[in-house]
Amino acid sequence: MQTISINFIVPQGWHELSDKQLRYVYQLLAQNFTSDEVKTLCLLHWTGTKVIGKQNTDGYLLRKGKILFEITPLTLAELLPNLDWLGSLPTSPIRPVKLKHRPGIAADFDEVPFEQYIIVDNLYQGYLQTQDDTLLDEIASVVYPGIKTPLAPDERIAIFYWVASLKSSLASRYPDFFQPADAVATGNLLGSPSLSVEAAMNAQIRALTKGDVTKEAEVLALDTHRALTELNAQAREYKQLNSQLNKK
Repeated sequence: MQTISINFIVPQGWHELSDKQLRYVYQLLAQNFTSDEVKTLCLLHWTGTKVIGKQNTDGYLLRKGKILFEITPLTLAELLPNLDWLGSLPTSPIRPVKLKHRPGIAADFDEVPFEQYIIVDNLYQGYLQTQDDTLLDEIASVVYPGIKTPLAPDERIAIFYWVASLKSSLASRYPDFFQPADAVATGNLLGSPSLSVEAAMNAQIRALTKGDVTKEAEVLALDTHRALTELNAQAREYKQLNSQLNKK
């Protein structure tokens, strides 16, 4: 038996995935493969390696290009930690360029009207509470204008991962506004954590308009990041004021 060296070059994170690779991950997730199965299938698929068949009792015969080689399950398992990141949600906004041939809006919501962000966030919070897949279809209608629904399971996963990664990114970028639930419980610019989603959305709009309803249309048309920058600044000022009052 000859020993050979085979190089497996794989992406190091969600941010390195091509559109085709991203779709492949979502297709596997939609088929309810286990985490290790997803990693194994991605490892083989992305490196152009095919399973030819079982070899003896504890090995598999694989082909990579023109090279045939045998590998044991243990050796294959030792490669999987390189794809452990597949078991976590992306921390930066990521999404297929198109769904059902419809292009998506900016992944990070750059230059997207604040009103669209509010609608998406409202629907996303509703999905987290109810697990109603039709809410993901409604989000798709906002972020992929003109798309036909209902979506396929892998397309719904794509929508969920996009919004989840967007929220994670925004939480890092605007930490004073996007606070953990336990931090909000101690006092927050927009009220208590018992607020309904609709009430929370209205509170955001009121904070930006300073209570002037004539400015509501202007606020809703703001770039999402411009609006969140202002809300983050207001939340930071509120925390500083609250901290000073508590010291007295």
